[in-house]
Amino acid sequence: MNYVNQLLFGYYPYICLTVFLLGSLIRFDRDQYTWKSDSSQLLRAGQLRWGSNLFHVGILFLLAGHGAGLLTPHFLYEPFISAGNKQLLAMISGGLFGLLGFIGVTILLHRRLSDPRIRINSKTSDIVLLVLLWLQFALGLATIQQSAQHLDGSMMMKLAEWAQRIVTFRAGAPELLADAGWVFKAHMFLGMSLFLIFPFTRLVHVWSGFATLGYVVRPYQVVRTRRSLSRTRTVPAAPATSAAQPIRDVQLEPGKAAS
Repeated sequence: MNYVNQLLFGYYPYICLTVFLLGSLIRFDRDQYTWKSDSSQLLRAGQLRWGSNLFHVGILFLLAGHGAGLLTPHFLYEPFISAGNKQLLAMISGGLFGLLGFIGVTILLHRRLSDPRIRINSKTSDIVLLVLLWLQFALGLATIQQSAQHLDGSMMMKLAEWAQRIVTFRAGAPELLADAGWVFKAHMFLGMSLFLIFPFTRLVHVWSGFATLGYVVRPYQVVRTRRSLSRTRTVPAAPATSAAQPIRDVQLEPGKAAS
């Protein structure tokens, strides 16, 4: 069990991060035509609007919350909030947005599997990705019940210390999870696996989303009015040519051709 724990939570995170970064770079360099989300909105837009919005609101908040909660050192927030209160805040906010994301991904998965036109135009990776995301949301919601059994924040502190040791290449990270429940471990393993398959799925469009954030803070805005568009689309009238003038009879001398 110690070897499995070391493999899954000591070596596996670095394998996932390496594939995540290098795989994304190689795909962008060699296969940019597939760098897209492959939207199925043209096939049916009704369920997509609700499912996509709920899913994106939920997962974006959870990504930001997990990143800040796990990677922020304890001494930075200790003067303002205790570990127990921080865990309670994470349980409430994470439960709310996790439920929104779970409902959203459920709608998207049902839409992709129940509509014959969408299913036949779906890649295997699209369906597998939605199933994994559905399981990940379900496991995340299940951790709330486990967290409620120790509201002192001790387990949250161990999870944060594990993440910080992994990103700073410090030893002793797997040992911190020896006493963690299987729900926490399954949630963490599946989360790392999503980073592993990231470069091979439509998830790569997340990079493009981060790249477009520059448009929010740029100091100018491009605006086109109807008047300027009408001027650019105006086609000048063709000048009159000799072909439009009346034809006159010409008397040719015998033996000469018309020029």
